[in-house]
Amino acid sequence: MTWLLRAAAMLLLVMFASAAQAQYPNRPIRIIVPFPPGGAPDLQTRIIAQRLSELLGQPIVTDNRPGSNGVIAGDLAAKAAPDGYTVLLGQDSMFVTNPFIYPKMPFDPMKDLVPVTSTAMNEFFLSVNPNVPVKTFPEFIDYVKKADPPIPFGSAGNGSFHQLGMEMLKQRAGLNMIHVPYRGGTPAATAAVAGEVQAFMSGSSLVAQLRTGKLRGLATTGATRSPLYPDLPAIAEFYPGYELKVWFGFYVPTGTPEPVISRLREETNRVLAEPDVAEKLRNAGGLRPYITTPEEFARQVRNDYEKYGKLIKDIGVTAD
Repeated sequence: MTWLLRAAAMLLLVMFASAAQAQYPNRPIRIIVPFPPGGAPDLQTRIIAQRLSELLGQPIVTDNRPGSNGVIAGDLAAKAAPDGYTVLLGQDSMFVTNPFIYPKMPFDPMKDLVPVTSTAMNEFFLSVNPNVPVKTFPEFIDYVKKADPPIPFGSAGNGSFHQLGMEMLKQRAGLNMIHVPYRGGTPAATAAVAGEVQAFMSGSSLVAQLRTGKLRGLATTGATRSPLYPDLPAIAEFYPGYELKVWFGFYVPTGTPEPVISRLREETNRVLAEPDVAEKLRNAGGLRPYITTPEEFARQVRNDYEKYGKLIKDIGVTAD
């Protein structure tokens, strides 16, 4: 009798999954965004959601829940019904740095949320205040090594990728710099422009300051040169293996039926492959479509979790 009960239970699960796939979606979908409206992550979501809504045949509502480096939004998504009608725009830091910085999170991002697919990525730019007497990346390395006292660099806060990118460079190049955390990327960029800090590492939002000369770009953090600034070298050209790539992806609560996840992944990747969507993402903040297989995305998350977890432990980062 036991095996009959198990077989019946398995049959019910298969029938439920098939029904879920056939009927999904039949009502509006909510995408929770852990950022305020108007920034590149929010615009990314709205660009994808507009076209995704057409393909799925249902409205998609964007729900902005900023705060605590994504913990508020992540907790809300993790505790939602696992039915595919609540989706989270997850940023890498929520999964690969938060678990090491916030020891008492209300949810476990690696267990309570499952990836649907990656959506977009970009790299960071290393820049200096124009008064710093360097014009190239090698000159910057030499200048920092000779500086006494050590030069200050700004970041968006303790444990931010602004800090971690510079800490990785410090380790690779044997540099000594003073970390000055600010409460967000905008205040840190303002401080770099004003000369309060001499160096700063940030994402594509920095391009406007670079093009107007308020900051001087020296290098990028991707594995290869950025299409936004192809004249700037990648740090990896001088220190092979160095890479800081910021990525985003859609996540759903653990327990969401696999057919539903597959449908979301398939249609999202179809949206990301459209040329006009790529153009809109680029204009929204220098983002690029990031299309991966489930295995590739899982490997990216796992590798970043190990890399940044070790770095955070090495330098003793704690939450602000």
